[in-house]
Amino acid sequence: MDFLDEPFPDVGTYEDFHTIDWLREKSRDTDRHRKITSKSKESIWEFIKSLLDAWSGWVVMLLIGLLAGTLAGVIDLAVDWMTDLKEGVCLSAFWYSHEQCCWTSSETTFEDRDKCPLWQKWSELLVNQSEGASAYILNYLMYILWALLFAFLAVSLVRVFAPYACGSGIPEIKTILSGFIIRGYLGKWTLLIKTVTLVLVVSSGLSLGKEGPLVHVACCCGNFFSSLFSKYSKNEGKRREVLSAAAAAGVSVAFGAPIGGVLFSLEEVSYYFPLKTLWRSFFAALVAAFTLRSINPFGNSRLVLFYVEYHTPWYMAELFPFILLGVFGGLWGTLFTRCNIAWCRRRKTTRLGKYPVLEVIVVTTITAIIAYPNPYTRQSTSELISELFNDCGALESSQLCDYINDPNMTRPVDDIPDRPAGVGVYTAMWQLALALIFKIVITIFTFGMKIPSGLFIPSMAVGAMAGRMVGIGVEQLAYHHHDWIIFRNWCRPGADCVTPGLYAMVGAAACLGGVTRMTVSLVVIMFELTGGLEYIVPLMAAAVTSKWVADAFGKEGIYEAHIHLNGYPFLDVKDEFTHRTLATDVMRPRRGEPPLSVLTQDSMTVEDVETLIKETDYNGFPVVVSRDSERLIGFAQRRELILAIKNARQRQEGIVSNSIMYFTEEPPELPANSPHPLKLRRILNLSPFTVTDLTPMETVVDIFRKLGLRQCLVTRSGRLLGIITKKDVLRHMAQMANQDPESIMFN
Repeated sequence: MDFLDEPFPDVGTYEDFHTIDWLREKSRDTDRHRKITSKSKESIWEFIKSLLDAWSGWVVMLLIGLLAGTLAGVIDLAVDWMTDLKEGVCLSAFWYSHEQCCWTSSETTFEDRDKCPLWQKWSELLVNQSEGASAYILNYLMYILWALLFAFLAVSLVRVFAPYACGSGIPEIKTILSGFIIRGYLGKWTLLIKTVTLVLVVSSGLSLGKEGPLVHVACCCGNFFSSLFSKYSKNEGKRREVLSAAAAAGVSVAFGAPIGGVLFSLEEVSYYFPLKTLWRSFFAALVAAFTLRSINPFGNSRLVLFYVEYHTPWYMAELFPFILLGVFGGLWGTLFTRCNIAWCRRRKTTRLGKYPVLEVIVVTTITAIIAYPNPYTRQSTSELISELFNDCGALESSQLCDYINDPNMTRPVDDIPDRPAGVGVYTAMWQLALALIFKIVITIFTFGMKIPSGLFIPSMAVGAMAGRMVGIGVEQLAYHHHDWIIFRNWCRPGADCVTPGLYAMVGAAACLGGVTRMTVSLVVIMFELTGGLEYIVPLMAAAVTSKWVADAFGKEGIYEAHIHLNGYPFLDVKDEFTHRTLATDVMRPRRGEPPLSVLTQDSMTVEDVETLIKETDYNGFPVVVSRDSERLIGFAQRRELILAIKNARQRQEGIVSNSIMYFTEEPPELPANSPHPLKLRRILNLSPFTVTDLTPMETVVDIFRKLGLRQCLVTRSGRLLGIITKKDVLRHMAQMANQDPESIMFN
């Protein structure tokens, strides 16, 4: 019997920093499924096992949803408490945030709902002073010290325990989902450290969000649970289906937008997204959102901090400022991407990259010193967005709602007419303008440091600040000039015409779209945030405009730009290849290069093959009839050759260095005294993908993209000429785009 009829350990697995073979994984899964189906007819026990196998996918989705929702709830609660810890502490229970502390107090009045005796600022606690210069300076210093402590703890934990826990994680997850292997990126340590450090960095007040990293956290959960089921742990293609659904669950809990999460996974992250994955993503996103809703981290029965409802319709004339906000979003997206990539490249290529802890400390210090004096940068970014989105009702105490009221006004609470702006609104306007400039500059330097850092929230904050200022401007224009032709039809005196909060929401969508180039999923996420179906058209107008404007300056969004910067082997489906080159121009070996390393079907010894493996670093070898005919038989993977020889030496008697290796059905004719031959037909891929030497590269690129190939053999009339790998395709595309082909670094 051939010892390879029994599967041996590790066969079919891949090395770190290698690409998976999608076709092979798919055929292996089909074989496994066929085996289970045929066995299920043999006995009741086998039938039950086949049912369990069929349901394992849904069980994994349930577990991912439960864990992702729980982690998101814990992160939200911890961030809430630690953000408030920078300003003061609750005397009745130190683990209460400011809001929780004042809820439980019986001495809180509605007017002074932020002030209660149980909550003490650091100046009151340490020197018993709440007003005056000394109290302000002490609070200022405590704010900076807490921010530095949180940031230092975060960067130290990442450096020591899980270097992969830094960044947003979305560029790497896109690469992993396209079939690349990065071992440890979705490991248990990464999950633990990313969850803890995410709380620390968001609480430190740095200009970053938790939404992108939550996708990474959810994918770590997906990887953990898929390793418990052999159906997913032994098949990299199936594992990626689980990870696609986990990404949807991550966005679902980040924004409280389950449908937006599914669309985000489909539009932005996934490479291979069959219909089955769509349903499972939907289920995982639903369970995750339900779990988060059960935890209720914000105490308002909503899944996010900045949920809003508007009561005023929008008018056609307002489309012009909405489109202007779209243009602003596209310009900001382009500016941010270019500046951030330039800074990250500098970090990679200069000595700056050798001091990650120092960099985080310096940026945190600058952020804390500049942020504290301005109330809009001092508060957490989520709270800032919440305030900017808010409609000014009768009960609002925000500076943004400091309008001059008409004393004779008798109107229902939620339909307050447009009013002239008061002193508070003008103060808020210049504070917002300063906050906007600060956010734009500091986010460029913050994103990409060696700490978990999301980009959704800072981008939305930039857009929301710009949008709110535009909204107030339009509102005041409509109030003071309601007889102008554009306002005359829809804005009568005493009517509530313009909602500045809606402009903030449209601006947030435009800026997020400009940076990430999302469109459909972005609009759905924003409408799930607000629960307002009638505002879909303004959101769509802004999202499409921002994408057009940003695409005019360059097709890459921030995630694609970071993938290219890091040299990951990612073949983007959105890229077009329009050059008229042929397979023969790209294949190896080129003219003047040594001939292709091949195996023959029945004339090489074990020692010959081991020497070939030692002297080369190729991932596999074509198998031909003989060196003279060069007629192609199949393709053997390097890793499987090594494992097969190692196992044969251990388990099969008579295998020595000069044993003949053969890939045919029947052993070759050998002299009587020759050692036992080794049959390796089982590990041979008998149907490798081949193209002819005159195939246009446009077709080859398409094949690599759509079938997820690792390599493709080039033949002419059945004779092997050369090989094209995914690396060769990417290098050729870089060369054609006048980029450095060696920027595809891989390791």
